[in-house]
Amino acid sequence: MTFSLTHLIGGASVAAARHLPVYDPASGEIHAQCPDGDAATVAAAVDAAAQAAPAWSALPASQRARWLHRLADALEARLEEFARAESQDAGKPLALAREVEIPRAVSNLRFFAAAATQFASEAHHGEAGLNYTLRLPLGAVACISPWNLPLYLFTWKVAPALAAGNTVVGKPSEITPVTAWMLGELSREIGLPPGVLNIVHGRGPEVGTALVEHSSIKAVSFTGSTAVGRRIAAHCGPALKKMSLELGGKNPSIVFADAAHPQLHDTLARAAFQNSGQICLCGSRLLVHRSRYTEVRDALVTRAQALRVGDPLDPATTQGPMVSQAHYDKVLACIQRARDEGGRVLVGGERVQLEGRCRDGWFIAPTIIEGLGPDCATNREEIFGPVVTLQAFDEFDEAIALANAGDYGLAANLWTANLDTAHRAAAQLRCGIVWINSWLMRDLRTPFGGMGASGIGREGGLEAMRFFTEPKNICVALP
Repeated sequence: MTFSLTHLIGGASVAAARHLPVYDPASGEIHAQCPDGDAATVAAAVDAAAQAAPAWSALPASQRARWLHRLADALEARLEEFARAESQDAGKPLALAREVEIPRAVSNLRFFAAAATQFASEAHHGEAGLNYTLRLPLGAVACISPWNLPLYLFTWKVAPALAAGNTVVGKPSEITPVTAWMLGELSREIGLPPGVLNIVHGRGPEVGTALVEHSSIKAVSFTGSTAVGRRIAAHCGPALKKMSLELGGKNPSIVFADAAHPQLHDTLARAAFQNSGQICLCGSRLLVHRSRYTEVRDALVTRAQALRVGDPLDPATTQGPMVSQAHYDKVLACIQRARDEGGRVLVGGERVQLEGRCRDGWFIAPTIIEGLGPDCATNREEIFGPVVTLQAFDEFDEAIALANAGDYGLAANLWTANLDTAHRAAAQLRCGIVWINSWLMRDLRTPFGGMGASGIGREGGLEAMRFFTEPKNICVALP
């Protein structure tokens, strides 16, 4: 049985004339119908957001914070319902949605509710009068989120935008739209003022483009592919519109000769394969000192073979399917390309055929490839699947050169027992985030984002609040 989602515009649930199928990746079957919006849909949503902006921005920060806490309370009360919807919509293991991703969405709302009451600006004196800086909301802003972490990343954008006093038109991915729709329904249930949060659904070329190019949208926060990010930048640049682009990654995991952390092998495997490798922060290039190469390679192969690929609703499952038929085809094609480039597949590299309801699902075995250098497409282009490559290095400078090869610059994780090595490497890595002897430890106060093909701008903490506000300096002459 399928059900139809709706747009959220001006506090009302708005039915669509056309729909797109939403597939359960584990079964390949349609389980929902997503509205197929258009420019008129976007125009109505932006108009609602613009009308609601003056009253919302005029609220004291403490009142905006209370609204975000109410939404967090409502979401937390239905955590299991949201986790199951996220698991079915995105194909991720239910345990991952229940224990990590929906709780993180709750944390996003609560964190920025607190940020609303703590956000402050600057004052200066002693040089040229008394200066104080106002941080003013922008108005109606666009928040466009990806398919891989649907609610997690949707709330990561919406929460700071609302906390800073803006109204939002959000566009979730049409591939995984269900939990964003559910969040919109929650906002109606708690009585969030109409037009403060609007959610439009549809395809990127139609709805996304109309949203980005609408003259009343004052800023665009986007997470997704580098190709789409470039198209957004091509509009926002000439339009002098604020933009934050969190794009792709081809992240290195670096193991130095003296790495001795007890969780080394387990964390490297998690960095490679969590959410079937469909996280922009995954460590998809494993760089290992030659003296440790055989040990690390064999340990990773053992852990890949131990992963349970299966029905995301099965508690025993540790890896689910690719999110869509198109993405499944792309990842398999990338694995074949790696073979054609001379890579040796140590484990995986093929479809996993399951029985029962998952017999037509888009499952790929965890895959490890060695024998390829830094210049091949496999080690330069984002695959975004359960695929990791291995490369050996001999010297520190070689490790840094391998890590910095390519156009992306999002994240890296490195492993060493030597504090000097850790700080030297972290300073020289060309990326926005470095984890030392860890992976995916997130303090929500820290700046998040990359450089090069991985994007422009930073999200998180004060960076997000500053992005969603405009500074105005006021100078008072003193006697």
